[in-house]
Amino acid sequence: MKIRIILAICIFLTLIQTGCMPSAEQGKNGLDPVIESKIDAILAKMTPEEKVGQMAQLINDNKEDPEEIKNEIRKGRAGSFLNITNIEIRNSLQKTAVEESRLGIPLIFGYDVIHGMRTVFPVPLAEAASWDLDLMEKTAAIAAKEARAYGIDWTFAPMIDIARDPRWGRIVEGAGEDTYLGSMITRAKVRGFQGDDLSDPETIAACLKHYAAYGASQAGREYSTTEVPERVLRDVYLPPFKAGVEEGTATLMSGFNDLNGVPASGNKYLLTDILRDEWGFDGFVVSDWDSIKQLIAHGLAKDKSHAGIIGSTAGVDMEMHTHCYIENLPELAMNGAVSEDVLDTAVRRILRVKFRLGLFDNPYADPKLQDTNILTPEHREVARQAAKESLVLLKNKNNLLPLDKNIKSIALIGPLANNERALKGTWSGMGRDEDVVTIMQGIKNTVPNCTINYAKGCDITGGDDEGFAEAVKAAEKSDVVIMAIGESEDLNGESHSRTKIDLPGRQKELLKEINKTGKPVVIVLFTGRPLTIDWSLENIPAILLAWHPGIEGGNGIADVLFGDYNPAGKITVTFPRSVGQIPIYYNMKNTGRPFDEEDRFTSKYIDSPNTPLLPFGYGLSYTTFDYKNLKIENEKVAIPGTVKISARVTNTGPVAGHEVVQLYIRDLVGSVTRPVKELKGFERIYLEPGETKTVTFDLSTCDLKFYDINMEYNVEPGNFKVWVGPNSVEGLEGSFELL
Repeated sequence: MKIRIILAICIFLTLIQTGCMPSAEQGKNGLDPVIESKIDAILAKMTPEEKVGQMAQLINDNKEDPEEIKNEIRKGRAGSFLNITNIEIRNSLQKTAVEESRLGIPLIFGYDVIHGMRTVFPVPLAEAASWDLDLMEKTAAIAAKEARAYGIDWTFAPMIDIARDPRWGRIVEGAGEDTYLGSMITRAKVRGFQGDDLSDPETIAACLKHYAAYGASQAGREYSTTEVPERVLRDVYLPPFKAGVEEGTATLMSGFNDLNGVPASGNKYLLTDILRDEWGFDGFVVSDWDSIKQLIAHGLAKDKSHAGIIGSTAGVDMEMHTHCYIENLPELAMNGAVSEDVLDTAVRRILRVKFRLGLFDNPYADPKLQDTNILTPEHREVARQAAKESLVLLKNKNNLLPLDKNIKSIALIGPLANNERALKGTWSGMGRDEDVVTIMQGIKNTVPNCTINYAKGCDITGGDDEGFAEAVKAAEKSDVVIMAIGESEDLNGESHSRTKIDLPGRQKELLKEINKTGKPVVIVLFTGRPLTIDWSLENIPAILLAWHPGIEGGNGIADVLFGDYNPAGKITVTFPRSVGQIPIYYNMKNTGRPFDEEDRFTSKYIDSPNTPLLPFGYGLSYTTFDYKNLKIENEKVAIPGTVKISARVTNTGPVAGHEVVQLYIRDLVGSVTRPVKELKGFERIYLEPGETKTVTFDLSTCDLKFYDINMEYNVEPGNFKVWVGPNSVEGLEGSFELL
């Protein structure tokens, strides 16, 4: 403990010295003395059992509200419910809590609103590819508005785990591999869900998950152990959580993973020392599903009672689903095995969020909102825009795309050509298959006079090739082939890790057969993770990465295929050539023997290039952009200070379009080694043909801080390289020095 106190003091002093001290309000919604006084009054009346009841989240799965559940509520043995989207049941349970329990404390209702409620937007990894923070804030706000119409007060989103292993199924739920971009998206999502006022009936409480380092699971295997050095933890995995706390998130969720020998849901260092004592978080932490009970399987707890002690004292305020708390903590508090102060602190945090949500004043959900706030034309239009912006053009040889709208015939082939469910993606809320516009329907909407020769060809998985012949015939009688292939929604997401991340089933073999026809082929690739598509990238002339684009995906894809929208998406996670390269990400450290093609004894493979198949930040356009005239206004900068960096970007092609201009730096010499490149800024600009814009970045010396050799959060003087360009491997290069 003394070491941690010393570390905290060192960090504080360093922040003062470097001018990087955060503002006083960061990490705080601001404690309202009126609310705190009301909480004091409630706590003074509560029994230990009622306190622990607030720390319990139960599940009812939209079943009829049985009397035994209501009896638990009347006794004060429930503080929250999970997965109730039937508004009548929700209000019935709330009525029992507010009007029939001794203290009348309202319940809080949670649900996984990950990328939309009824209006389903692209999966988070897809949406991140838009690099459009305003759009991401807007989609979160729409999700919140619709969730409230279903009676939901609280979402278990955003998922902000930095993930660098595409075998891990939950990479689909986050923003990808980069800490800076992930932090910016975290802020946008928290703002979108929570708005300016949590008591607004169109906002919901956000929940940052999974705290922490869950994305570093060994071998990309779900629920697996994570071993993350302290410096890497603080430099890479914690910053998005800190950004969300600074943005005012109401809640966090503890992870399933064992972190450096201590499971996250029993990790006091994470949950109290860092989250509360360092960052000043004043909301509450909920466990992930069963993760308190799972402390037993981890080998940290001997039984449910012991697990309840560890979780509650570490700083998990509410237990999801299992009953380690409710069955054991009241007695443990009464006999002194758990301090009642632990219960009081947890309950205070939970009540604080309930007050901020306005649940004490307005506990009931309005069923009439479902008539006006769900799946509106405006919401669908935003979903279409999000789908368009998330698409990434990976290849376009000889400008095969966009297709001419006067084309006479198209062969639409593949198991995802007319598949509604896959377009919604994993964790699709209350989205319905009948809400989805498939790629087939989107093409018909855009070119109604074109003949579409459809053939499924094969299933997504499995070994059946009986449909190949029909697909080949469809291709042979068409002007162009669109191949709708990739992953279904149930091949990624939670508990869907893969050891092979190529096209599943017989899809690659189908693609090869179609390619033999000599017809021009366009791949529309559906996926929730990077795939190893080296053969496709080499042999197929055009590839459009569609991800799982949501209910308006078919329209958005058609908009891009036929030139009504110029694609501008950029991937936010590296695509490997093979699983043997994993982990591979753009901002790795250098080695003492960097790659040298002429020197055998340098860091490389003997059977593959070191380079990725597709680098972080990559994406093409129907136009071209030229970068010139990099300027670094002040090449020698004192600490604290600002480096002003600019470049001129010109649209040199025939059509208007967006470009994501990216800023990278490298700290050449440090007290500890630094990454070969780090993203430190980006701007999404729009240019007409021939138009030029000067993009300027103000890089603060505070943006260059890291945990140094003494584990102090520091900005070190020295020389830096800087790049401004379209992705992580191309761009104009310059330098500056910090004094």
